[in-house]
Amino acid sequence: MSTPPSEHTPAAERHAFVYGSIEVITGCMFSGKTEELIRRLRRAQIAKQRVEIFKPLLDNRYSETEVVSHSQHRIASRSVRASHEILQFSGEADVIGIDEAQFFDEGIVDVCETLANAGKRVIVAGLDLDYRGKPFGPMPYLMAVAEYVTKTMAVCMKSGLPASRTQRMTQNTELILVGSSAQYEARHRAFYEPPAEKHSTQ
Repeated sequence: MSTPPSEHTPAAERHAFVYGSIEVITGCMFSGKTEELIRRLRRAQIAKQRVEIFKPLLDNRYSETEVVSHSQHRIASRSVRASHEILQFSGEADVIGIDEAQFFDEGIVDVCETLANAGKRVIVAGLDLDYRGKPFGPMPYLMAVAEYVTKTMAVCMKSGLPASRTQRMTQNTELILVGSSAQYEARHRAFYEPPAEKHSTQ
């Protein structure tokens, strides 16, 4: 049995304990999304809640067995290939953490809804926009169904202003390119340079 919440417990945690909920932490790269996810999951572990943590298999930048922030905060996790696998390993959990949700298939939305409807607290972190400045994968849908949405901001590498965009620094045009500071910078919208649109010659 999980430790009951008290009057000092944040509202999101009190409500999730009884009813289940979805919390989304989103923003551009280097804005502290994963660090905030780890912070919330650590709090749940300290409260003796049963926690399961997941990330997509393709995200192996820093570790295959841990969720790791760019600032090297880390927590043990399970890598899965598809969203439905999360359900297989979440039966006994009170709190479920999911990192890099933008890389999952669209089924991640139904998975999160199923878990929340079962009374579980689901905490999801992911990029809201891709390198083109467009909504990224299932993230808009997750934000729409979530009870709580936290938008994090980075520091623009050009101006020092709050940054909400991710600037790709390479010519690679693949939508999914897992990388770090060598491939990306955080930018304020005024300093963000969208990639040139490719037009068909036919």
